[in-house]
Amino acid sequence: MVTKRTLKLVKSLQLKKYRKKYNLFLVEGGKVVTELLASEHKIQTLVATQVFIDSWEDSKKLDQIPEVYLTDEKTLSAISHFRSNNTVLAVVSMPESSAPPFPIPADTYVLALDNVKDPGNLGTIIRIADWYGIKHIVCSPETTDLYNPKVISASMGSFLRVRLYYTELVSFLEQAEGEVYAAFVKEGTDVHHTQFGTSGIILMGSESHGIRPHLEEYVTCKINIPQYGDAESLNVSVSTGIICDNLLRIIK
Repeated sequence: MVTKRTLKLVKSLQLKKYRKKYNLFLVEGGKVVTELLASEHKIQTLVATQVFIDSWEDSKKLDQIPEVYLTDEKTLSAISHFRSNNTVLAVVSMPESSAPPFPIPADTYVLALDNVKDPGNLGTIIRIADWYGIKHIVCSPETTDLYNPKVISASMGSFLRVRLYYTELVSFLEQAEGEVYAAFVKEGTDVHHTQFGTSGIILMGSESHGIRPHLEEYVTCKINIPQYGDAESLNVSVSTGIICDNLLRIIK
């Protein structure tokens, strides 16, 4: 039976201040928790239905988790952030933070995100990076928290394979030796005609304001996605996907 202390902890981790206080975050849903169990992340608490426990063949992994609670679907749905989660929920220790990768290795691209606020967009960008083999994302401090439950959910497990770093982008970009490509709505070279190098940084701005002016001086190549219809703008995660596809199609 799930203790009141655990129920209170799970509820509190919906908020960033408690995630920081306890250095813990939530992962929900059978598919993602299954990937989590196969990773190096340290699970502190697992709240699961008997169906999920029976589906997991590696009992030794479960034995390493300090707290494992069996519960029913109704209880799990009641404490979950997502109504559709009726199988399993994990409380996970945050890994130690580290400095962004420098120098950027040859044949490698890094994504840099300036002030991306929407957690669904951040989670989707992490998933896109994973799809295209980009292993590092550097975020401004104002970018939404990786461990927001909506980010974890939208990433669909890709947060386990893509590393995020939070730092002031000015100091990060000052150290960049290669090209810094940045997406703009009206300025720059058509992404389909951009001559991408074998390594560099792709800088993406916020959904509403784009790249902030104080970062523009570090941009060495402005790019845009040509518009053929009447939409006012593109979602930042969609734009990231289009740019990554063109980038990898050219250099691979």
